[in-house]
Amino acid sequence: MAAVTRTLPVQEGSDAAIIEQSWRDPERFAAVFDRYYIQIHGFAAQRLGPSLADDVAAETFLVAFDRRDRYDVSREDARPWLYGIVANLIARHHRAEARWYRALSRTPVAQADDGHADQVAGRVDAQAHRAPLIAALAKLPSSHREVLLLVAWGGLSSEEAAEALGITGAAVRTRLHRARKTLRASLNGAALTMIGKDG
Repeated sequence: MAAVTRTLPVQEGSDAAIIEQSWRDPERFAAVFDRYYIQIHGFAAQRLGPSLADDVAAETFLVAFDRRDRYDVSREDARPWLYGIVANLIARHHRAEARWYRALSRTPVAQADDGHADQVAGRVDAQAHRAPLIAALAKLPSSHREVLLLVAWGGLSSEEAAEALGITGAAVRTRLHRARKTLRASLNGAALTMIGKDG
């Protein structure tokens, strides 16, 4: 497929400009890698654990590099595109993701030491809610979990999540609402800062 044409000039230094430059000078794509590798790796690690995150993050950028000539340069920000790629790769590892969630939900709460009372109290409180949260995430339909985690862990807006997944904004908002509603019911109001509020 040919590169996407545009009517407006690409902003210098934007992701779109870098990707467009990489069509002629492939080494320019390294700037996109440098900007987003840590975010993509972190998202993969939260979803699959550290053992698979390196491979999935690396594969994300290999796929992106191979598809860079098809990137829509009217989209200045490449994050939704990259998160869409990593989400598809993670979907191939759904069994590994389920195992990771089960392992996390069984992990005991870390022992607190007396030295840093406020930090330790906050950490213990968060960890006390982790097991039920992870167990509830594992029970969500994958389409709902994907939207929720792109927004909550990936930091994407609803519009960016829609772009990443190739679905409508309305579908994202519906899935996000249902995922949050299901988690709230499962958690009885506990550990809800991670999932956010509707509206």
